[in-house]
Amino acid sequence: MNPLLDATERDLRLHAYVDDQLDPAARAEVEAWLRDHPEDAARVAAWRRDAAALRTAWAWTERVPLQAELDPAQLRRRRHARQRTWMGMAAACVLALGAGGWGGWQLHGARLQAERAPMADAMAAYRLFATQDAALEYRDGASDEARLRDWLATQFHDAVALPDLRAQGLRPRGGRLLSTPEGAAAMLVYEDAAGSRVALYVRPLAPRLRAGERTEDGLHARYWSQGAASYALVAPVAALARTRG
Repeated sequence: MNPLLDATERDLRLHAYVDDQLDPAARAEVEAWLRDHPEDAARVAAWRRDAAALRTAWAWTERVPLQAELDPAQLRRRRHARQRTWMGMAAACVLALGAGGWGGWQLHGARLQAERAPMADAMAAYRLFATQDAALEYRDGASDEARLRDWLATQFHDAVALPDLRAQGLRPRGGRLLSTPEGAAAMLVYEDAAGSRVALYVRPLAPRLRAGERTEDGLHARYWSQGAASYALVAPVAALARTRG
C-alpha cells in the first residue's frame, strides 16, 4: 500500500480490505502493509470482530420473506394499469425535480465518495433525513405500511421487492424520494419500540453490488443487489448493539 496515502485514503483502503472489496494485487499490498504496521493490523482485527458481532445482529434480514404483493412483476402490472392524466404526470415531474434539487445536491458529495465506499449515499441520506420527520416528504398515512408501499410504487420508476419488517418490530414512519446520477432513489424509514430508526434505501442497480456491510461514524449498513435495484439497510450501531443484548 502506498505510504504516501493520507489517513482518510488509507482507512478507505483498509475498510475495503475488511469488506473483501479489493482485487488480489491490492489485497496483497494491504497485507504487506499490515505486517509492517502493527497498529493498523490491530485496528483491522478490531473492525473484523465488530463486523462479526454486527453480522449476528443483522442475521434476521437473511430470513425475512418478501411480501407477495411486492413481487416486482405484480408491482409493474399495477403501475402500468393506472391511467395517469397529463396533470398527474406534470405533478410527478415537479416532485421529482424538487427531490433532485434538495436531496440530489445534499447527496452530491456522498455520491462522489460512493465510488470508493459502497452505499455512502445511503448513509448520507440517513444522516440528513431519517431522524427528522419534517424531512420525510411522505408522512400522511405512513404508519399504514400498505399505503407506504403504494406511495413507493407510484414514485419509483422501476418495480422493487421490499422485505416485510413488521415481524422485527419495525413500523413505518415515512419515506423520501431522492435523486442519484443513475435515476430516482427512495428511502423508507422504520422505527422500533425503543425509538431507534432503520432506513431501507433503494436505488437503481448501476452497478451491481456484491453483498456486504460496513460501519462508518456510528452507522452500520448492510447492502446487496437484487433484480433491477440495489438496497441498503442502515441503522445506528448503538441500536444494533441493543438487539444483541
